[in-house]
Amino acid sequence: MIVTAFGIGIVLGFIFFELTGLAAGGIIVPGYLALFVHEPSRIIMTILVSLITYLCVLFASRYLIIFGRRRFLLMILIGFLFQVIFNRLVQLSTDPGIELQTIGYIIPGLIANEFFRQGILKTLLAMTIVTIAVFIFLQWIYF
Repeated sequence: MIVTAFGIGIVLGFIFFELTGLAAGGIIVPGYLALFVHEPSRIIMTILVSLITYLCVLFASRYLIIFGRRRFLLMILIGFLFQVIFNRLVQLSTDPGIELQTIGYIIPGLIANEFFRQGILKTLLAMTIVTIAVFIFLQWIYF
């Protein structure tokens, strides 16, 4: 099911991009998010970490020359760092019954990079549409 979700996410994300010109947060993001539709808190926390990552790189870009591959790498690294820190803090400070984790280690950086490229609202809209489409396809195939 995981490989299928990634494959469908890549294809639907590409079709959506060709039709609208909007990327759905990264090539594997819709497939990943579709696997966690039943855990909306994880999706929300992932988007929150992505937003924090985006804001940090946006702030740093005022003082540093950050563009292209450098910006992409910085988004991935900062997203990874915040994800690790956030997951550790949540594990230490919350009730074990509460699930406030994020999804993947690369996903926040990919989403943050698209926030930078095309804007937050456009990215969230595209990501939501493609993720729901992938989820519907998965439901149709497996259930």
